[in-house]
Amino acid sequence: MSSTSDKYLQRGVSSDKTEVHQAIKHLSKGLYPNTFCKIIDNVWESNSDKAFIIHADGAGTKSSLAYIYWKETGDISVWKNIAQDAIVMNLDDILCSAFTNQFALSSTIGRNKQRIPGEVIAAIIQGTADFCNTMKKYDVHIEYAGGETADIGDLVKTIVVDSTMATFVHKKKVVPIDIQKNDVIVGFASYGRATYESEYNSGIGSNGLTMARHELFNKQIAEKYPESYDTQLPSNVVYTGKYHVTDKINLEYSYQQKLIKESASIGKLALSPTRTYAPLLIQILQKFHSDIHGIIHCTGGGQTKVLHFLSTPLRVIKNNLFPIPPLFKLISEQNKDNYKELYKVFNMGHRLEIYTNESTALKMIDLAQQFGIDAHIIGRVEQGVSPEVLIQSELGEFHYTKN
Repeated sequence: MSSTSDKYLQRGVSSDKTEVHQAIKHLSKGLYPNTFCKIIDNVWESNSDKAFIIHADGAGTKSSLAYIYWKETGDISVWKNIAQDAIVMNLDDILCSAFTNQFALSSTIGRNKQRIPGEVIAAIIQGTADFCNTMKKYDVHIEYAGGETADIGDLVKTIVVDSTMATFVHKKKVVPIDIQKNDVIVGFASYGRATYESEYNSGIGSNGLTMARHELFNKQIAEKYPESYDTQLPSNVVYTGKYHVTDKINLEYSYQQKLIKESASIGKLALSPTRTYAPLLIQILQKFHSDIHGIIHCTGGGQTKVLHFLSTPLRVIKNNLFPIPPLFKLISEQNKDNYKELYKVFNMGHRLEIYTNESTALKMIDLAQQFGIDAHIIGRVEQGVSPEVLIQSELGEFHYTKN
């Protein structure tokens, strides 16, 4: 039997993006060698106290699942969520790098016109505008500058949704990643329902969707929607799960001090929009900027993401993680042969972590509660012999080092 790790590679995906990091290793790292996003000089003004960030990311293969779910249910709202995914993957990365609340946004959509009609494009564009308007209520100002929609059916089977975000930042408000021995790690839940969210969020984000959809959903999807995957993949890694996108599971969670019990379809949960931490991060950076030793957005690389930013022999120990949320439990049940890979592919319950001292950590946790976001100290940093991450979880103990 192939391991989960082997299957992930067979699907044409890398959780650690080794080849990408090799390709860019000789490029300039910008003004600051260890920030979450590359920060460059303000080339438009000499001796400026401002720097510039431009960042590009997108919803990835999540749009393929949105296509399936939309075709099965007619629910056009999932495309608005895809718009949010493409924005948040940029917005939150930038906020891990520097404190600012003003952004310019441009979207890029590539579609197969034979399968993706104008109503889908309209929903994505409207979703982009709606998200920007919602964020303004929380002092996060995103100026939507339009973008490009291209009909590229020769290249794309369904649709690709990406965006680019840019901003100027004051150099004094940059957040270098300088993780230190004895730091504690505050984890901020990726699941539940924040005060600024309209429904329960599974926490899936926009990473690992290739694994999630093929591990969760059954072969009927492959037969009905061959355009949703690479038909050259080995059949043993294509839609190997037991669920259909409309199958439901029961949820139980707290929202505004009330216990909510409801059911939701697995497909819709897997399409939960990537939660932005921006309203919370803006306040955290305003109040605690000088006490932060690093902010990590646990996207590509999941719980091992921090390894990219460790240059000294520190051991990051994560031994008090959140309980595994329902959707991730379903995925883990399909991956009993390699739990270790799950923590490299998925956030598994928290997609934001901050390295700081214990006193400041407790204040951040209190602040998060005001936004309906669960938070607690999920681990610590100690001296090691090389950069490493140790995860002690309900699925077992796993050790990760740099490649």
